Amino acid sequence: MSSDVFAQAGTRLAAQRPLEDPRLQKIAALLRPDQPPALAQVALDSYLRERPRDADALNLKARACARQGRTDEAIAALELCLEAAPDFAIARYNLAHLLLKQHRLEEALVQLEQLLSRDPQNPLYREMKAALLETGLDLPRAVEIHRSLANEHPQRAESWLQLGHALRAAGEREQCVAAYRHAIACRPGMGAAWWGLANLRTLAFDADDLAAMQLQLQRSDLAPADRTGLHYALGKACEDEHRDEEAFAHYAKGHAALRQRIKYDAGALTRSVAQQKAVFTPAFFEARRGAGCDSPDPIFVLGRPRSGSTLVEQILASHPAVEGTAELPYVGAIANALAVESSGRPDAAFGVEHLKALAKLPPSRLAELGQLYLQRAGRHRRLDRPFFIDKMPANFFHVGLITLILPRARIIDVRRHPVACCLSIFKSYSSKGILDLAELGRLHRDYVDLMAHFDRVLPGRIHRVTYEALVADPETEVRHLLDALGLPFDEACLRFHETKRAVLTPSSEQVRQPVFTSAVDHWRRFEPWLSPLIESLGAVHTDYPAIPAEFASGRDPVA
Repeated sequence: MSSDVFAQAGTRLAAQRPLEDPRLQKIAALLRPDQPPALAQVALDSYLRERPRDADALNLKARACARQGRTDEAIAALELCLEAAPDFAIARYNLAHLLLKQHRLEEALVQLEQLLSRDPQNPLYREMKAALLETGLDLPRAVEIHRSLANEHPQRAESWLQLGHALRAAGEREQCVAAYRHAIACRPGMGAAWWGLANLRTLAFDADDLAAMQLQLQRSDLAPADRTGLHYALGKACEDEHRDEEAFAHYAKGHAALRQRIKYDAGALTRSVAQQKAVFTPAFFEARRGAGCDSPDPIFVLGRPRSGSTLVEQILASHPAVEGTAELPYVGAIANALAVESSGRPDAAFGVEHLKALAKLPPSRLAELGQLYLQRAGRHRRLDRPFFIDKMPANFFHVGLITLILPRARIIDVRRHPVACCLSIFKSYSSKGILDLAELGRLHRDYVDLMAHFDRVLPGRIHRVTYEALVADPETEVRHLLDALGLPFDEACLRFHETKRAVLTPSSEQVRQPVFTSAVDHWRRFEPWLSPLIESLGAVHTDYPAIPAEFASGRDPVA
């Protein structure tokens, strides 16, 4: 019944303001998942020309825009909707959700507080507030809300799962394990909870756990997402027992399901890298020397996921002059806004529409964009420290943009053996989907190619940290890192595992332990099954850690 409380709250929310206008009812029917949202958009535009302040039509417009990825327009429509109808609860709830999606945290919190002032026990509102606070505003309060919801609805597995995630971020390992175990007790086939335990990395499953997971996989009624999570969890369990072939088979089964969830053009990044290399030349940067916002506050830690970037973040966040924040989405959001300015729509993955607008911007606008980034990132700064870290790995794609709008920001590229890095991504369960081995290798090649280009045109701009060197000789590498940032050495950086802070990434448990070297060559255990990855990496693998000559020279890579 506990799960029904949440479903009932959603039903009540949707029923508070039924559509009465027959014309709007027909438009709403066009917003079904099997219909292209552009059809509804055309009908809504016509309707709103006649009635521009109609709250119901504006709410439908927001739904249509959100379906098309036009989040800013959806937010604007909901704001107009709420001006016309302040009590429109589901519109306010959807506005809070979209603001949270854009990491506009304080604005989302304002909307949620208004909802909670009228319905303080609504579980949907409380759950969203906890998720919002968990992103960095107030993790202890988020844990408190998740715990209250789990205790109030003890049979709802999802509430225990979310509590487990929050406790993990807070470093409360034993309580985290207990919460995941409680979720499994509520729903034995809950793949996300089993993967939550596996992804702690420091926890070993026992024979009873293995038997329980295998038993759940035999169910014909097991939801696909649960089956996928169980395969990944069993992969980790078999790997811990050195049953590597069996482990890889589980990872491969889980991956096959995840790969079906996404559409991916393997050539998109390759083409984008070529376009970036054509735009971001030495002459391009020289013509804009002195432009941008001159704040030195941000430190961008970027690269590929599972490269050791969370370790570098934790080391730096242990320095008294540096604050760790989170993986902030704001550089990408600025690029998307520029793409809309250029083409009327946000960039697709690895899109470069934003480059057209960027090339035309006057120096004053570059400075404004830098200030905009600082304003948004400032929401995550809680300590009175001069520097802060933005650890969004995908910012490697935006080094040129970062350099233009924040020319004094520091950039740290964290790199790990490419096979180890790609394999680690492949072995990690993600509800968003995962590329196959060959695709991961090609993406990694393109990343190395793009970073080599910026090494050439912006010499000395990027400091590179190699994971293997860092774990082999931490003090030397940490001293080099701090020198590159212009910071004095501090012993606390070598005791990073003692630093108490929220860590929201999958490596949270590893960075709460001292440096270990066992992961360096771990990938070799799976080498017999990695031919597609190794072949796609080519010289990026064989020449590592050196940059392949085809990239270092600036020649076009082999297709």
